[in-house]
Amino acid sequence: MTTQPRFSTTTLKKITLFGYFSLLFYMPFWLVFISDDSALSVPLTLVFFTLPLLFPLKGLVQGNPYTYAWSNFIVMIYFLHSLTTLWVSADEKLWAVGELFFATIMFIAGSYYAKYRGQELGLSIRKKKE
Repeated sequence: MTTQPRFSTTTLKKITLFGYFSLLFYMPFWLVFISDDSALSVPLTLVFFTLPLLFPLKGLVQGNPYTYAWSNFIVMIYFLHSLTTLWVSADEKLWAVGELFFATIMFIAGSYYAKYRGQELGLSIRKKKE
């Protein structure tokens, strides 16, 4: 039995891409230009917080449901970073909430897109034979 999505896969794709590109631009902006943490070097910050987001770029833009599914592993880095920052840094709580918001949007919409688009294409996880 297939459940009907509340949103179309096109809408879910747009929401996921909104969260993705928001994270892609938000993280370097926050950590390079806004954060006053002198321990962070600019090149290292860009590598650690931008490079992982570039791996799924092509598949997300093309709408590949597999990419939407595995990119959720990458977005967990940002989810955990935001929760850690909320816990330890009182000065950057507002910025951490923004990161958490974008990561959550990308995770939820991407999960539903992968599920419903995969069903449309007839893709499924094969069940183990008994």
